[in-house]
Amino acid sequence: MFYYLFTWLHRAFDFPGAGVFQYISFRAAMAVITSLIISMMFGGRIIEFIRSKQIGETIRDLGLAGEKQKAGTPTMGGLIILAAIIIPTLLFAKLHNVYIMLMLVSTVWLGLIGFLDDYIKVFKKNKEGLQGKFKVIGQIGIGLIVGVTLYFNPEVTVKERVYSSGSKSTSIDMALSQGNEYKAPKYAIEETKTLKTTIPFVKNNEFDYNNLIGWVCNDCNKWGWIIFIPIVIIIVTAVSNGANLTDGMDGLATGTSAIIGTTLGILAYVSGNMVFADYLNIMYIPNSGELVIFIAAFVGACIGFLWYNSYPAQVFMGDTGSLALGGIIAVFAIAIRKELLIPILCGIFLVENLSVVMQVFVFKIRKKQHGLEYAKTHRLFRMAPLHHHYHKGGLHESKIVSRFWIIGIMLAILTIVTLKLR
Repeated sequence: MFYYLFTWLHRAFDFPGAGVFQYISFRAAMAVITSLIISMMFGGRIIEFIRSKQIGETIRDLGLAGEKQKAGTPTMGGLIILAAIIIPTLLFAKLHNVYIMLMLVSTVWLGLIGFLDDYIKVFKKNKEGLQGKFKVIGQIGIGLIVGVTLYFNPEVTVKERVYSSGSKSTSIDMALSQGNEYKAPKYAIEETKTLKTTIPFVKNNEFDYNNLIGWVCNDCNKWGWIIFIPIVIIIVTAVSNGANLTDGMDGLATGTSAIIGTTLGILAYVSGNMVFADYLNIMYIPNSGELVIFIAAFVGACIGFLWYNSYPAQVFMGDTGSLALGGIIAVFAIAIRKELLIPILCGIFLVENLSVVMQVFVFKIRKKQHGLEYAKTHRLFRMAPLHHHYHKGGLHESKIVSRFWIIGIMLAILTIVTLKLR
């Protein structure tokens, strides 16, 4: 809203300083500051309100050190995160931008699914919460909306690179290393619809989803959405559940999400800037730079929430926050066409997911082969998800969280390096 107000003031009255709102970097900085203020200053009041309503976490007896002390800790703190994301975005982003609208819809949608799950657990006293099938249906629903929007909306486009030499590889570094004169590529005047995405560690790092179905017949390229939309649904569901599983220790999911969000912000900025996209030889996505404002609010919300969620936590985000965080990361990565980087960037979420799948799979195999008692005493991990395996092994919770953050930072650096490492 401020963008439209100050743009009008700048054009109508040449209001001093109003033109600064045209810069994405300034609005992103303001979004971070506003998000931090909301989550840190108003978060305490929200926590007191939650506590006054006796909205506390019910802790299952898993035999883990320190778990009894967490009983009764206020939950549903994800409401703080959602407010700290949505309000700054509404204030500083271009609300008519299709990417911003898509991110806001995804945030509210997944937040509502998580809120319903927490509501059933807290107020209905049902520890199971929302049935898994309804969660999945909700995740499939938002995945479908995202996939359909990104494929059919006319504003979701890219600008293809046009090379005068006819060569596909004309990056500055490559041209100089080969002793050739660098010829800067030109971008097509018109924006085009495409299902291309980025592949890490590959020289010409673009992959077209249409190729997955184009081999069937000569005219099958136009049916690429049949493959693309299910892939979007799978990614959104998997990453959202991965963040939910990671939210098992104080500050683990929040800190990891902040690291991932910072990396996505860098990727969004270079993808939406023609100069950087040209130099890095990556896909230029018009209007996607506006997503930097959204992800700035996202990072600010996560860091601000850590003020209360770091060990020992004064509040838990609950599914209201964790499902939304994972879904936001997935939708954002797909929007900037970096979804194939998710296994690297979201490696923590991936490993947490896989540890649960592997634990269940191995348990069933051993139960079938050797019986129930043998399977119980010979589990693959001491406990799943993976962070509980280390906690059960005697490591303190804060040490586990810190080490997971360090690994997350290493994965984030590796993800950024993929822009040039091919």
